[in-house]
Amino acid sequence: MAVLAAFMVPHPPMLVPEIGRGSEKRVEETAAAYERVAEEIAALKPETIVISSPHATMYGDYIHISPGAGASGDLAQFGAPGVRFSEEYDEALVREIERLASETGLPAGTLGERDRALDHGTMVPLYFIRRRYTGGRLVRIGLSGLPLCDHYALGQLIARAADARSRRVVFVASGDLSHKLQPYGPYGFASEGPQYDERVMDVCARGAFGELFDFDETFCDKAAECGHRSFVIMAGALDGRKVRATRLSHEDVTGVGYGVCTFYPGENDPERRFLEQYREKKSAELARRREEADVYVKLAYKSLQSLLLKKERLAVPAGLPEALTEKRAGAFVSLHEHGRLRGCIGTILPTKDSLAQEIIDNAVSAAMHDHRFQPLEPHELPWLEISVDVLGHPEPVASPDELDAKKYGVIVTCGERRGLLLPDLDGVDTPEEQIAICRRKGGIAPNEKVTLERFTVTRHV
Repeated sequence: MAVLAAFMVPHPPMLVPEIGRGSEKRVEETAAAYERVAEEIAALKPETIVISSPHATMYGDYIHISPGAGASGDLAQFGAPGVRFSEEYDEALVREIERLASETGLPAGTLGERDRALDHGTMVPLYFIRRRYTGGRLVRIGLSGLPLCDHYALGQLIARAADARSRRVVFVASGDLSHKLQPYGPYGFASEGPQYDERVMDVCARGAFGELFDFDETFCDKAAECGHRSFVIMAGALDGRKVRATRLSHEDVTGVGYGVCTFYPGENDPERRFLEQYREKKSAELARRREEADVYVKLAYKSLQSLLLKKERLAVPAGLPEALTEKRAGAFVSLHEHGRLRGCIGTILPTKDSLAQEIIDNAVSAAMHDHRFQPLEPHELPWLEISVDVLGHPEPVASPDELDAKKYGVIVTCGERRGLLLPDLDGVDTPEEQIAICRRKGGIAPNEKVTLERFTVTRHV
């Protein structure tokens, strides 16, 4: 067997009457849609219910699958201790998913935190499901900071595992939409909020899952979405099959978006192998960009190729322009992979005999020595987007009034502690945001006195 159906649902605790105490009537459309989802799941009689939840264990570089024989939990933190759940996990299916992940090199499995308590992103869907259907064991999956394509790939493995274990599976993708839809909402308003909700509901209503890859990470962050990666895992579980998609509801009356859709797979359809299509398109685009890149970016890429493929440090190549061989300057090398930062290391002032050597060495440092990330692997090379920022000489400024987030980078110093931020970064729009980030990077408290410097950069992409 395989995935019988999939369901996109939100998880606001207020939907549970014991918590809402009447306020759930504000989202009656969502509650009615949830009841329909529960009825459809009961009619399918699945042997296993897979739930992906943004509130399960989450890591930056690993997708966690809850281990063990089962878990329990209640909604006491929301004032309803009497709403309790005790669920048995499908250990055999979890082992099969983990085996496939190891076999394919996908960083997913049961390693890490052993928190057995169910989270509310899992329990709210179960509240509706268990009133209609008490059968079926559970597989609970968290999200991660990994790229969307990795989450989609996990969905594919879940479908393969269901086939291998002959399981009747339904997939429940738990996740709210934007949290910034209304000024009166708990997180305020951002223009990206309504845009996100409109786009994701349109995509899911059409079952156009390939378009889920088109949501820029910065856009999603500004929209404060909750469930996008959850929906992407679900989409992967339906990869390569025709899908009958139905939009049941969408509400935003609380300032948070709640969307409910159902998806029923049909016959195989090679035109719906969306991850394969995304990778082909992205690979061709990146190959073209590397071909068209200027000499600064090509030098950084050659440095990484030499290190990762030949295990050699690149010597400064012959034939470079004098601007690279005769000039000295600080430089930052930034690496992005599938839209997310993968490494960034640089020097404020020159430390090498030439700018070329500065770039060569900083490319290696960004790939291998940025403590926020695991060292780069050779298989990641084709997916990298590289930029090189050549820094102008820093100059002191008296106040934030002399800064411009798009034009100037910022250095914030307090004694021996210092934080630096490059200019014109996605999601950083004001000098105040720049300074706050620099303080965090430098371990400088908000109330500590600091000195400010600004610098210009020449960005090469």
